[in-house]
Amino acid sequence: MNPVAPTTQRFWLVFLVFLHTVNTYMDRVCISAAKGPMQDEISGLDDQMMGYVFGIFAIGYALFQIPAGWFSDRVGPRLGLTIVVVIWSVFTALSGAVYTAISLLVVRFLFGVGEAGAYPGATRAMYSWLPAKERGLGQGIFHSGARIGAALSLVLMPMLIAAIGWRLTFVANAAVGLLWGGVWWWWYRDDPAQHSKVNEAEVELIRRGIAAEAATESKVPYVQVVTSLNVLLAMFQYAASNITFFISITWLQPYLVETYGAEYAYLASLPLLCGAVALWVSGYAVTKLHQMDRPVLSRRLPAMIGFAFGSIGLLLCTQVTESTSVWAFIFYFTLGTFGVEMTLSPSWAFCMDIGGSRSGAVSAAMNMIGNMGAAVSAVAFPFFVANVTIPGIAETTGTANSFFLFAAVMNVLALVAWVFMNPQRELKEISSSALKVRLALFLAMFLLVMAALLYTKFVYEPNREARHDGDRTGHARVTLREAEGNPWRAENVGGVRGGLESLA
Repeated sequence: MNPVAPTTQRFWLVFLVFLHTVNTYMDRVCISAAKGPMQDEISGLDDQMMGYVFGIFAIGYALFQIPAGWFSDRVGPRLGLTIVVVIWSVFTALSGAVYTAISLLVVRFLFGVGEAGAYPGATRAMYSWLPAKERGLGQGIFHSGARIGAALSLVLMPMLIAAIGWRLTFVANAAVGLLWGGVWWWWYRDDPAQHSKVNEAEVELIRRGIAAEAATESKVPYVQVVTSLNVLLAMFQYAASNITFFISITWLQPYLVETYGAEYAYLASLPLLCGAVALWVSGYAVTKLHQMDRPVLSRRLPAMIGFAFGSIGLLLCTQVTESTSVWAFIFYFTLGTFGVEMTLSPSWAFCMDIGGSRSGAVSAAMNMIGNMGAAVSAVAFPFFVANVTIPGIAETTGTANSFFLFAAVMNVLALVAWVFMNPQRELKEISSSALKVRLALFLAMFLLVMAALLYTKFVYEPNREARHDGDRTGHARVTLREAEGNPWRAENVGGVRGGLESLA
């Protein structure tokens, strides 16, 4: 008699959290699309204040990463993620009800606080439902929702605003979030054995797959876990990948316009779309290697290959900036972005492996430090363009070659970091004095991230003179600072930078 086959409800879970990431992106990009009409109606909302509104979201998002991850671990992802989605959906709707700049500032900060739990909560949910061998593909599909949502929202949000107005667009996005939260509460269970559609065979499959890794799950204090070599290296490599990735959603579009012409602005979407494919490819590779009984290599190899592609793509970018063909440049930059996107699936699966029942808080710590990479990227790109020359690579200022070399070096260092990352490394308890030192180190890292974000969001202004000198092809010259403004015009970056940052 043939045994009963396991049901496949865990795959419906992956689909639900995929929609979850699409939803987060729709809510984030909405305010960028609505920038113009909002400034027409809201008192005191000039360009500088709009920049603060964009920035305050990132502060709330980063500040509450770890508390939100801890909360999901503590109460369970069913209640935790439901509360998170309801909070940010309420503040999304309230974004359409404000009439003063100060009230908008408060609402967007609280919106960021709400969304802080989106990724850690979903990661904790997948830990309870996915055996270790399926976490890579699950994470790849999960994170690809942000990239696909990015491409869709850039077109959908402006159309929706034109049809129903910006205030109702915020309400519509909030309604989608509340609908998702209702479905999540109705469908999800913290223990898959309590789900009516999950049969015993699937429960056994899940439990056996989790138990295989649970033996290595550390019971030491959380501070020791997040300051261990494994997590410190995970934090570093995640920040390094963000240095490359965030160029694709901040400076790439105005750089294309400034260098090759406004008619090529649409090419900035290609790295995002290819990034989604990279997440699927990497997730599949992580899963396949784990099924071949190579648990450590399943995390390490796809990430190392990804960082290698990232380095190669960026180095090749330095060889084509003098070319009048945009296609060679965008191909190489897309290759670099494809590479760093390959590192996401193994990174988040790695956090699930070492975090176990605390995977929400551990992944939140990695994600918080990842915001440092975004902050560095926002400052470093225009600085390198305006000030840094490198013999043989960037002989003069005015090109991004020096930054591409810097990002490539960071990717190489991240590749090396993965050599020393091992999800099966056992942690042993340390003395209380050593733990206090680690706590001080962790708090210092937290303050450093907050300082970097505060500086980049509220103090820093790109150099107004950071422009490309050679007008080789007769295209209009646009300074990087002058490019800030309406995000839906090809030559603008400000709103895109505010609305598309902090994808994860």
